[in-house]
Amino acid sequence: MMVSLELLGTPVLQHIILAYIALIASILLGIPLAILSLYSRSLQKVVMVMANLMQAVPTFAVVAFVVPLIGIGFWPAIIAILLRALLPIIKNTWVGLSSLDPALIASAEGIGLSQWEIIRYVRLPNAYPAIFAGVKFAAILANSVAILTAMIGSGGLGTVVFEGLAGVNMMKMMSGALPAIGIALFLDTSFGWLEKRMVPPGMK
Repeated sequence: MMVSLELLGTPVLQHIILAYIALIASILLGIPLAILSLYSRSLQKVVMVMANLMQAVPTFAVVAFVVPLIGIGFWPAIIAILLRALLPIIKNTWVGLSSLDPALIASAEGIGLSQWEIIRYVRLPNAYPAIFAGVKFAAILANSVAILTAMIGSGGLGTVVFEGLAGVNMMKMMSGALPAIGIALFLDTSFGWLEKRMVPPGMK
């Protein structure tokens, strides 16, 4: 049978907290790393290799990997989700920042803008479409990995899904899966709305 709405309240809240905290942490870590990589070839190599390595490892292995290092529970789950969501943010941000027309950078330097001002007023605005594409993909990844982290005690909708699978209860499994799909759609819509507000029409 279906899980009552009252009983779904806590798993939904846990799932949202898991996905959003990990996603925000990925953004706060990934974008600065991409910016710093523009000015350090060695850092760029290290960041890209590590990001690609984490993306190449299967999601289940990433979740299992954190257990012997930091145990089980909420925060290990956050680390697992963060590791999975970092690559699209780092890679898309770096591509967006580095693919700018060199003449535009030269013009900005010519009028006396500092490197920080060039990043803030020239590189970042022109990179917004690529950055938002990476963030939206990372949001979908974070939402899906949050389901799997129920295996290491994170709670959330994954618990409902796995209980349904274990009991061969399709209705219970769907009770966990459908809200997760709804959260994924909400995340994508939210970032799409934010992108429309921040990105000038000519840059989309």
